[in-house]
Amino acid sequence: MEQITIEEARSWYQDADPVHDFDHVLRVFQVATRLAKAEGADLGIVQAAALLHDSRGSAPGGEGSQRAEHHITSAKFAGEVLAKKGWPDHKIRAVKDCILAHRFRGQENKPETLEAQVLFDADKLDVLGAIGAARTIAYAALDGQPAYTEPSDQFLKTGEKLPGEPHSSYHEFLFKLQKVKDRMFTDSGKALAEARHAFLLAFYEQLQAEARGER
Repeated sequence: MEQITIEEARSWYQDADPVHDFDHVLRVFQVATRLAKAEGADLGIVQAAALLHDSRGSAPGGEGSQRAEHHITSAKFAGEVLAKKGWPDHKIRAVKDCILAHRFRGQENKPETLEAQVLFDADKLDVLGAIGAARTIAYAALDGQPAYTEPSDQFLKTGEKLPGEPHSSYHEFLFKLQKVKDRMFTDSGKALAEARHAFLLAFYEQLQAEARGER
C-alpha cells in the first residue's frame, strides 16, 4: 500500500485559487495530523483525506458551480488515486467518507467516523483565526464581493439578502464563520476553535468599526 507524498499532492493543486491552494491543504494536513494523534484516529486515513479533500473543483463560485460539488469530485478522484496505489477497498471507502463529509454547507453526508470528524474540524479551523480572516476576504474578492458592506436588517434577522445585496466577507462571517466553533466534533478541535474564534470576532468588530468611521 503506497502512501501519498507531499510533492505528489502538490501537483494536484497547481491551478487552485489562492484560497484553496496547497498552502491551505498543508495547513489542514498539519492540523489534522495533530488532531488525529490527540484523538486516536487512523493517521494514514486522515492524512490521505487531508491531502485529497480539495483536489477537484474547489474554486469559488455559485451553488451551481463545481465548488458546490467539489467534495463529490474530490472523493471520486481520491478513490482513483488510492486504488492505483494498492489501498484496500475498506481504507479507500474510509478516505472517501472523510472527503464527502468535510463540507460545512449542505451536509447531506455528516462526519460519522472519527477520521471524518478530524478532517472536518481541521478544515473548518482554517476559516477561523488570522488565517480565516485573510482567506474570507480573499474569497470575497475572488468572487467579486467586497470585504465589508453593512448588512441589511433582513439579512441580520433571517440570513437572507435583499435583492442586489452584496455578500461581503462580513456577511460570510455572520452567515457562517461565527457558527463554526460550535460545529466542531473533537475535543482537541473545540479547544483550538475557541481561541481562533475569539480572534476572528475581535477582527470583524474592528473592521466594522473602521468601516463606520468609529475607530
